[in-house]
Amino acid sequence: MRALRFHAAKDLRLDAIDAPPDRPPPGQVRIRNRFAGICGTDLHEYAYGPIFVPTEPHPFTGAHGPQVLGHEYGGVVEAVGAGVTHVKPGDRVSVQPLIMPRSGNYYSDRGLFHLSSDLALAGLSWAWGGMAEASILNDYNVHPIPDAMSDEEAALVEPAAVAVYTCDRGGVQSGDSVLVAGAGPIGLLTLLAARAAGATQLFVSDPNPSRVAFAVDLLPGVTGIDPRRDNVGEVVRAATEGRVGCDVAIECVGNEHALQACADAVRKQGVVVQTGLHPKPNPLDWFQVTVKDIEIRGAWAYPTQLWPRVIRLIASGQLPARKIVTRTIGLDEAIGGFDALLDPAGSQLKILIDLAR
Repeated sequence: MRALRFHAAKDLRLDAIDAPPDRPPPGQVRIRNRFAGICGTDLHEYAYGPIFVPTEPHPFTGAHGPQVLGHEYGGVVEAVGAGVTHVKPGDRVSVQPLIMPRSGNYYSDRGLFHLSSDLALAGLSWAWGGMAEASILNDYNVHPIPDAMSDEEAALVEPAAVAVYTCDRGGVQSGDSVLVAGAGPIGLLTLLAARAAGATQLFVSDPNPSRVAFAVDLLPGVTGIDPRRDNVGEVVRAATEGRVGCDVAIECVGNEHALQACADAVRKQGVVVQTGLHPKPNPLDWFQVTVKDIEIRGAWAYPTQLWPRVIRLIASGQLPARKIVTRTIGLDEAIGGFDALLDPAGSQLKILIDLAR
């Protein structure tokens, strides 16, 4: 079968590889992949990797490069192994890609599977991924989706889960004011998740004017900010009650200036959530953190138990994730899709790969 595999930085190849077995092992599921999203993590792997793709066998899964990419995806169940009862052939599913020991370490024993030190991901450190015609997954990695959800939306549950968990970590609630720094796919989904959680005043900051315009069009009433031209904190304070700043500020890009702007824009005793991955140590004004009495919280991935809730949010229309997709391509166009998303002057935001093309 065809599969897009990472071999090295700037070396993606559309390879012919053996298809997964028709009969999956006990506790596992074979799916026919339908749509896969190109994630920022995939882009970093392509541009600078290997980062998450192991060069030696992964301690839990044994996987190593070359790696079939794709951890944002869904598909149709083709076969199930012994003991699998929650899905059956023909079911449409969304893939929760985190793979880890289910017990035997501190975090897994407490249900905090996403914090396991042996964590692996389908599409990064597992034999299979979404950017191929088919894959094998563990039973806990596949979640059935309702008729109200499209196959495209099934591939968007993963990034939407990042956004929902980010808002959970920030404690976003009805009536809150929220700043999102970064208007990429995760930033836009975080805006949608904050609105779904009841936030009534939203701000978005990004140096790319086309992305800010996209965000404002996506969610009318959002205040767009260009940090190259305006002081983010001043804009937020000027628009919030008592001119004190926002309740929650969320950094979604992994940029030191964006994090500093979040700490400046949030009100006293507000919450800053760090979601973007920073490539190097980041200086922060800790005097400001102290005298403002603010909290800074990390948000790593998502609890795996979040999947049904995110599916409900998308299927109900409360979190219209499909609106962030700007292009759909076939697998043979995928490498060009990576390049388009890495182009700083490009117009693409979120690209889905249609594995049926």
